[in-house]
Amino acid sequence: QVQLVESGGGLVQAGGSLKLSCAASGRTFIIYTMGWFRQAPGKEREFVGSIKWRGGSTYYVDSVKGRFTISRDNAKNTVYLQMNSLKPEDTAVYYCAADRSPTVVVIGDYWGRGTQVTVSS
Repeated sequence: QVQLVESGGGLVQAGGSLKLSCAASGRTFIIYTMGWFRQAPGKEREFVGSIKWRGGSTYYVDSVKGRFTISRDNAKNTVYLQMNSLKPEDTAVYYCAADRSPTVVVIGDYWGRGTQVTVSS
């Protein structure tokens, strides 16, 4: 199994930046793709983007393209979500997920518990 733990959430003003981390542990060698999702109050969980664990190629949804950057540190088994130019509509609980297969839009074989991001106007 794989365990995922997110950190780095918090309160930030609109236009500001925040960097989330997702630390993976356990059988990390089975991870192929990792991704980030978010869920705003009263809304469905939304896929944000993904990164290939080995190759490092990334994919983003249009709403965050150019503002969010996903990176990884394989030595630390950690994936990051750098969020710039934050908007109030980015307010959500952000979740990290991992897949055992080479997906682009992550399915979510494994999930973290999430970290709250609040962007004030």
